[in-house]
Amino acid sequence: MGKKKEKVLLPQASWFSGGSIGVNCLSPRSSAASLLGMTLVAFAVRLVAVTLLYPERMAPGRDHYEFAYEVGRVARSIALGQGISNPLFGDTGPTALIPPIYPCILATIFRIFGVYTRAAALVALSLNALFSSLTCIPVYFTARRTFGMRVAMWAGWAWAFSPYAIYFSADWIWPTCLSTLLLSVLFLVTLHLEHCSRVQEWVGFGLLCGLAALNEPAVLSVLPFLGALSCFRRGVNAKKWLVQAISAALAFVLFVSPWFIRNYQVFHQFVPFRDGFGLELYVGNNGYTAHWANGRLRLSNNTNEYAEYRRVGEAAFMAHKERQALDFIEEHPHLFAYLFLRRAVYLWTGYWSIDKKYLAEEPLDPPNMLLSSSLALLALAGGCRVFRNNRALAIRYAVVLLCFPIVYYVTHPEVYYLRSIDPFIALLATYAVIPGSRFNEMNEAGSKEMGVAGASTAPALSCEVMNRTGTSSNERWLYDSKVSGRGNKVSNRAGLS
Repeated sequence: MGKKKEKVLLPQASWFSGGSIGVNCLSPRSSAASLLGMTLVAFAVRLVAVTLLYPERMAPGRDHYEFAYEVGRVARSIALGQGISNPLFGDTGPTALIPPIYPCILATIFRIFGVYTRAAALVALSLNALFSSLTCIPVYFTARRTFGMRVAMWAGWAWAFSPYAIYFSADWIWPTCLSTLLLSVLFLVTLHLEHCSRVQEWVGFGLLCGLAALNEPAVLSVLPFLGALSCFRRGVNAKKWLVQAISAALAFVLFVSPWFIRNYQVFHQFVPFRDGFGLELYVGNNGYTAHWANGRLRLSNNTNEYAEYRRVGEAAFMAHKERQALDFIEEHPHLFAYLFLRRAVYLWTGYWSIDKKYLAEEPLDPPNMLLSSSLALLALAGGCRVFRNNRALAIRYAVVLLCFPIVYYVTHPEVYYLRSIDPFIALLATYAVIPGSRFNEMNEAGSKEMGVAGASTAPALSCEVMNRTGTSSNERWLYDSKVSGRGNKVSNRAGLS
């Protein structure tokens, strides 16, 4: 009240923006240039890190096992024409330990640049750097759609210089960076689908979910709930959702079915996505608490476990490990509950122990504690702010941050396990420290007073109608500005400005 009114220029709404664009907006051309700039800078920074860190992947010990661990072994088998097999040492036969998407990508690199070569390492890490850099795009558009332009710019640059994103893309040949990109894109897509009735776009969502699941199945702890939220919101607003939901589900099943069929033919039992859950459960639940995972029980580190794996076969071995882990949990329920909470604390704060022996094994834990704890607190503050302004949106972020890590609380944590949800942590942390679009918050308040589902979607819907009727771009800008003005007036009556 009493402040000089800021001029608002709203560009044409699209499914990327959703009409939720803040004050001091950039023109579409300037916005595109800024987005391209942050993406290129992010890529350049990651490439520099690749040149410094790639030698760590070139250690020749254990037949180059540390090049890409089990993923590298499976990729080598594919490149040599042996199919998806041999995830460890020697010829152990077909495997479902690793889902197929990323090993196939790495196998293509091996075929072109050679198996375990310097060139292959540089290309694989550079590709991960590209995946990580492209994540700037969904981060930017998600923030722009939900928090406004100013937060979008800061969030994009925050991701470009994210220490975790830089390090793991430049040092870790694993599906993590592709998983991060796909999950970020799919989160943005579900925001769009809330206002989209076109069946073909829901089919595309289902196919993309299938791709993400066959790259990293952990995303399935989140994606069904995000899709269900979009369907629920459509139902609340009296929009069709059943046909769209069925179409997405069928597309997903169609995409993943070949992998399921292959696994059934190989193992003569139903294997959904991967079969290593029993081993992961056993590694984290065996009475060992000095470290967050008992690495001595891993197949790559334990000759007795590996001998059993070769003797009985993968399916029987994994079933045995699962039984052992479940027996331990049943016999020690209180210890399991304690470890469950301790793993949660570790994943969000980086803290496991300050014992000298442990820190000698994990010397980077102290700085990781500071970084992880700071980001977690900022994300929590941002989440609380979102909850105050838009509870429906807060639920979406909560689904990602609360559901994704649960499987790691149950099994065991690794530093890189939370990296797929780092973009959402960055978004909420940025929103906690950067003032968001008052236009967004006002529209939400206005929509509640007016009794509509969300006034912030009005520009997007109006543009869709105007596009169909041939309305010019300038007319759309003028119309959106008028809609913005009405939202601000409503908010003024609500006492928020």
